[in-house]
Amino acid sequence: MKIESPVFGSAEVSDDKVIEFPAGLPGFDHCKRFVLVHEEGGDASVFLLQSADDADVAFSVTGPEQLGVNYEFALTDEEVATLKLARPEEALVAVIVRKDGELGSPASTGLRANFMAPLVINVEARRGLQKVINRLGCDIVLRERV
Repeated sequence: MKIESPVFGSAEVSDDKVIEFPAGLPGFDHCKRFVLVHEEGGDASVFLLQSADDADVAFSVTGPEQLGVNYEFALTDEEVATLKLARPEEALVAVIVRKDGELGSPASTGLRANFMAPLVINVEARRGLQKVINRLGCDIVLRERV
């Protein structure tokens, strides 16, 4: 399959690299198929989740552990079924990050992560969803970064 990306241009991607989000992402319901890409030779801790359905839709994502955060949350039976999860080890959790657009002190510049709506991806079945957490009912542990 050929995908277009304003960041990476045109790329040929095999079908087994496509991640299906059956419900799309909130606000982007029309986008159901995505691929994870990163710049060759670049930092492999931040990926681009590029829509295969709309070239203009792409999100920077990373694992919460890359930001020194470890948190747990429960999935509903419906979410487990949507993901086709057989074992917890099949699930990969990622958060959408964006550049902090506010001007301010150097201490406040950098990236902001959306911990209230993590992405959960079944790496085996190549299916994903965005888990919207309406209230803080998960455990968040900040680790000291070395």
